[in-house]
Amino acid sequence: MDASSRGDTPGAGISEFTPSAPSEALPQALQGLRVALVHDWLTGMRGGEKCLEVLCRAFPRATLYTLIHRKGSTSPAIESMTIRTSPLQGVPGVFRHYRHLLPLMPAAAGRWKLKNVDLVVSLSHCVAKSVQPPAGAPHVCYCFTPMRYAWQGRDAYLDGWSDRPIRRAMARSVLDHLRDWDRDTSSRVSQFVAISETIRERIAGCYRRDSVVVQPPVDTDYYHPDSAATREDFHLVVSALVPYKRVDQAIIACNRSGRRLVIIGAGPERARLEALAGPTVTFLGWQSDQVIRDHYRRCRALIFPGEEDFGIVPVEALACGAPVIALKRGGAAETVDDAFGRLYPEPTADALRAAIDGWDADGRPHDPASARRRAELYSLPVFRRRLLDVLAETATGHGRHAGIPRPHLATRSAPRFLRRRVRD
Repeated sequence: MDASSRGDTPGAGISEFTPSAPSEALPQALQGLRVALVHDWLTGMRGGEKCLEVLCRAFPRATLYTLIHRKGSTSPAIESMTIRTSPLQGVPGVFRHYRHLLPLMPAAAGRWKLKNVDLVVSLSHCVAKSVQPPAGAPHVCYCFTPMRYAWQGRDAYLDGWSDRPIRRAMARSVLDHLRDWDRDTSSRVSQFVAISETIRERIAGCYRRDSVVVQPPVDTDYYHPDSAATREDFHLVVSALVPYKRVDQAIIACNRSGRRLVIIGAGPERARLEALAGPTVTFLGWQSDQVIRDHYRRCRALIFPGEEDFGIVPVEALACGAPVIALKRGGAAETVDDAFGRLYPEPTADALRAAIDGWDADGRPHDPASARRRAELYSLPVFRRRLLDVLAETATGHGRHAGIPRPHLATRSAPRFLRRRVRD
């Protein structure tokens, strides 16, 4: 799932915390259960934290376990929880450099001690799914992706060390151990829940496990059309300005065709992208949700050139009735179709420009009502109901997975070389 398109801003999108309404009562199978929630880290309010927030509202008495917690960085619903951190919380400068501590994270996660718990729910893209549940307690993992650096992000990570062969070799060894550990600890999960069909396939490939799909929530109450707004002559990108988002392809496509492009977002790529941009491209930097919603309502179309695990931005745009032109890979391929936009096959500027040209030549076909109906499939109430139903089914023992037997010993907290490094 894509991170916040507004940048890595603590507390972005925070709403006032109010207890769950009576109409949001838990399924009977979940009432009275002692629940533990586990999340990789709490340093800002992005897509994963918005999923966590729903569970915090549903289980306000649960204990929340996380590697590190920057106080005040998330929503009031999350901040109000009883939060337990790992030893990494005490590392000087940890909130600036925590991603560099990846080799130590398995051992840190192994320090979580869950007791007197009836149900464990982890939300994981790194190590949260490795938590060891108490004997007899089912463990449901809402999986954003298997550990990224150990699997699909491995080559990109190693390419960063291409000019340092010794460190590259050491990094490869660390990632090999992390991949083994990540695969082994998947047996601690009773039921995987994937955020998209893309991630369901990835879970099957990495862990040899099936999963059910429950897409992340989009606030369709906030993101909605405005009858007074009209479509204007500009295309829109809403994205963090980092390489894998491929914002440069949108810039090149609009440079070559002379189309107006407005870019909302912040990130380390901004200077390079500004140097690449022609006179028809405008950068607005980080903007509030209100400004973003206004642009969704007025743009000719949202351009989404990145490959995301799910992709919340296109669904927000659809909720506002906007057309979406997106790469036909990852989660966007599951949410966008020709009724309200256009998908293109290859991640190149030429393929993107051809898609925009073709859409224009066809008269820009678009059905705002269909776009809105598609977005409503991912609303907050739908997400809450579907996820809680999975938790209830697993808690009652239906379809619970006991783990896949493996021909070697599974680790209980972390690979031996990691445990040794922590002690040293």
